[in-house]
Amino acid sequence: MRPYLLIGLVIMSILDSLALFGAAAKSREFSAELVAIDPHGNSTKGMLNVAGSKVRMETPEVTTGFFLFMGDSAYFVRPGQRTFMDAKQSSLLAQIFIPVDTETPCERWQAMANLSGAADNGGEWRCDRVADETVGGRGTVLFTAISPRHRSYSIWIDKEFNFPLRLEAEDGSSYRLEQIEEKPQPPGLFMVPRGYAKFDPRKLIERLKQSDVWVIEPPR
Repeated sequence: MRPYLLIGLVIMSILDSLALFGAAAKSREFSAELVAIDPHGNSTKGMLNVAGSKVRMETPEVTTGFFLFMGDSAYFVRPGQRTFMDAKQSSLLAQIFIPVDTETPCERWQAMANLSGAADNGGEWRCDRVADETVGGRGTVLFTAISPRHRSYSIWIDKEFNFPLRLEAEDGSSYRLEQIEEKPQPPGLFMVPRGYAKFDPRKLIERLKQSDVWVIEPPR
């Protein structure tokens, strides 16, 4: 084989690999409705945007702001107050609806539980793989999972997105992604808006301790 033909084949192979890599990376960017259904069948909706490891979540249960997850950082942003804070003791949805490994999802859920403080008492997520199932035309892996607070869930993880598609709790409530749209997400969605101040509840408590508002019970 002539050298220039060999070089050409190598270049074409590299370009094909890059194209496949780009497609795989692009496939991890999507938006969806986050639908919550209570045990009585009543539904409320939030919004989810995902770009790789970055997640923006507007949950049906917390309507005053949205969650941002970027790697090992987790924030709750409140546009009405132009503030943001660390997402400590955050919503269960914010701990579960994140990118995970379809073989070992509990590792990421445990990391989020440690980050949020949900595992402060030493509790751990436990997962058991049940079966491969098709949900809404999408391939999923079904897991049964027990949270650090000893609550049981059935969770279906999308094989393509490596992301939970549906969650059912033992009380009959459920959460699911609907109207999934695969497309590049605006980078600005995953940033704390410029000019927002970080709120630290501990500093507020310390200030209150120095004021007349803070009352300490006398010893008996």
